[in-house]
Amino acid sequence: MRLLAALLGAILILVTASPADAAPAARTVRLARTVGVDITVPASVGLGSGLAGGILAGQLGTVEVRDSRGPVNPNAWVATVSATVFVTGAGGPQRTIANGQVSYWSGPAVRSTGGGVLVPGQLTAVQAVTLGAAREAFRKTGGNGNNTVAWVPTVRIAIPVEVVGGTYRGTITHSVA
Repeated sequence: MRLLAALLGAILILVTASPADAAPAARTVRLARTVGVDITVPASVGLGSGLAGGILAGQLGTVEVRDSRGPVNPNAWVATVSATVFVTGAGGPQRTIANGQVSYWSGPAVRSTGGGVLVPGQLTAVQAVTLGAAREAFRKTGGNGNNTVAWVPTVRIAIPVEVVGGTYRGTITHSVA
C-alpha cells in the first residue's frame, strides 16, 4: 500500500530595483494526511529581497517525516519535493520566475530516531537540483519500527534579469510515500 502525506508551504520573495527589508511571510497551509506516515514543514518563509539578475537563498526551516507504522511493514519511505512557478500580480513573461530557476538541497539529517538507513537527496549545495520537476528530498531504506527524521533544506532562486519588481509568491511542496 502506498502512503502519502503532503504539506504545502508558501514561499515569498520580493524583487526590487534596490535592496530592501525582508518581505512579510504568507500564511498558507494545506494538509493531506495518511495514518501512519506524516510530514511537517514550516507554514511559510520569506526569503527577503533581491535584484533582477541576482540570487536569493535561504533555509526553509525544519522538515520532518514521522513514521509510526511499527513493525508490521518494512518502514521504508521516500520524501519528494517540487515547486510551482513564482508570480507577481497577474503573472506573464516579465512577472514569472520559472520553477526551473529554483534550486534545492536537503542537507543532512539534523535529528533522527529509529533504525534503517537515512539517505539525503542532496547532501551539499554542490548537489543541488532544480525544482522544474519533482525531486527526491530524503529517503529511508529498510528497517522496521517507528522512526523520524528531520532536515533543514535550502533553496536558491535565480532571479531572471527581465522580471519586474514585485512580491513573488510560489509554493514548494514536500510529500512522503
